[in-house]
Amino acid sequence: MAAEDGTTVLSDEDEEVCAPISLHGTLCKWTNYIHGWQQRYFVLANKTLSYYKSENDSSYGCRGAVSIQKAVYKPHEFDECRFDIGVVNGDMWYLRADDVGTRNKWLEAIESHKNADSAYGSDNSLKRHGSSISIGSTMSQTSVSSRRTLIKEKLSEMDTFKGILSKQVDSIQSLYDGLAAVAEIPPAVSDIDVKGEAMTFKATSHALLTACTQCVDLVNQHEDTWRKKLDREVERRKKAEAAVAAGQASDIVPAGGGGPKRSSLINCPDMLEGPHSLLNEEDFFDAVEAFIEQNDQEVEQKRQIRNKVRLLQDPLPETAKSHLLSKEIEETTNEQFRYALMGLGGEGGWQLFAEDGLMKMYKRELEVDGLVCDPLKAVHVVKGVTAREMCYYFFAPEVRYEWETTLESMNVVEVIEKDKTLVFHQIHKRVWPAAQRDALFWSHMEQMDKECKASGDQLGPPVSGDLCSTWMVCNKSCDTPEIPVGRCLRVFLTVCLVGQTYVVGDPKSATRDKLTTRITYCSSINPGGWAPASVLRSIYKREYPKFLKRFTLYVKEQTENKPILF
Repeated sequence: MAAEDGTTVLSDEDEEVCAPISLHGTLCKWTNYIHGWQQRYFVLANKTLSYYKSENDSSYGCRGAVSIQKAVYKPHEFDECRFDIGVVNGDMWYLRADDVGTRNKWLEAIESHKNADSAYGSDNSLKRHGSSISIGSTMSQTSVSSRRTLIKEKLSEMDTFKGILSKQVDSIQSLYDGLAAVAEIPPAVSDIDVKGEAMTFKATSHALLTACTQCVDLVNQHEDTWRKKLDREVERRKKAEAAVAAGQASDIVPAGGGGPKRSSLINCPDMLEGPHSLLNEEDFFDAVEAFIEQNDQEVEQKRQIRNKVRLLQDPLPETAKSHLLSKEIEETTNEQFRYALMGLGGEGGWQLFAEDGLMKMYKRELEVDGLVCDPLKAVHVVKGVTAREMCYYFFAPEVRYEWETTLESMNVVEVIEKDKTLVFHQIHKRVWPAAQRDALFWSHMEQMDKECKASGDQLGPPVSGDLCSTWMVCNKSCDTPEIPVGRCLRVFLTVCLVGQTYVVGDPKSATRDKLTTRITYCSSINPGGWAPASVLRSIYKREYPKFLKRFTLYVKEQTENKPILF
């Protein structure tokens, strides 16, 4: 049906037919040759398909989005669980569902968004100004010359509408003059300059039409330039496709009597799997063996770290106390413990900036030599684990690879006091475009005074029960022993994890459902090098809560069937 303003309004039946299907869920997306297929969270709504790294990341902004109206999609020829989407800029999204039914459901939903506009041009919908298709759809199906003709026609239509409006204004003016001659006009109405308003309306509509005409003229002037740029891009694409075809042919025909040339890698899963794969049988088995060998190396590296810590001679207590770092370790640990327990009313100056369930995040904006080193504090409450268990898994090198996902390599370079104070050297995976980072730091675990209370207003939610034990791990960068930086940039950090365990009832007979541990995680990191302040702050505020949730979940899984360790 048509509204009074001339716009098209669908009836309930029409809306039921034309409403696109909204859908969200997890699909596998081909990323690149290094990482292959990765699970991503996809959302299809408002004719747009967007994806996120995970459902929990959906509040931080999407990693990519494509308009369904401007995309081309098709089910895969051989893989019944896969479908591909061609994006406007020439890129491809290769997606795979868990089963055929899920894939078909996504294809049906995409089809409904694709055809959402077409229902307006059906026989059930009204046509506006005698046209059953929109300007956008017409322009997408016509050539450059026909588009220009169409624009001229629309300008002519606008000019016609202007003439009609002008006649209507003149008619209303004549009617008003006639009524004014035979009837008494109220003072509130007689104060209105009807003729002046009518002249203003005519002038405004004329100016609007003139501005539209000028815009069309500017578009026409630049269209030739855009057309030349498009032709150049088309030519480049043809050359690239020809080069790819030549590269594939050279893989089959040996050059100069030598062995076959290694294939040109294209970021498409079909080049690694299926009938179009560029890998021959020998290369395929080499890739599998390389993957298995890499896994074996990681397992062996973890085993060596465990053995090294076990076999290293435990220094005598006197030796540990006389170590060059002993005084710094004691002072920094006490300082960070006091700093972690500062509340909102203390001298710390913490500001609450995010809440997520039982977790609260606090910040203090700080720059050192123009580089962001924002101290952040996260306060979280975890049920069913103790402070000592949390600190053990945060400190122990033999389990570091299991929860620290950013590590490329890790080594214990010195044991100051076994099971209590170690010196680590860690190399972290590179995050492009930033340079790779490493860190050299001492790590100290200690049971603290359980009677110590927080200063100022308590951070985080209240906890029931009596304080039973308090443990802490403190990490701080150091420059001894001397480890060369090499190709990495050195990160300077000060991190502490404080756990306070509260027990309802007698601790000796307590079960895990009676345990609650308040976790306070403080971190101040100078990443070295250079990065935009806004980027660093965004990463810190997003990644810290995710890290703490992941770590606490890991500890709960590791301890749920083990005896309680106070």
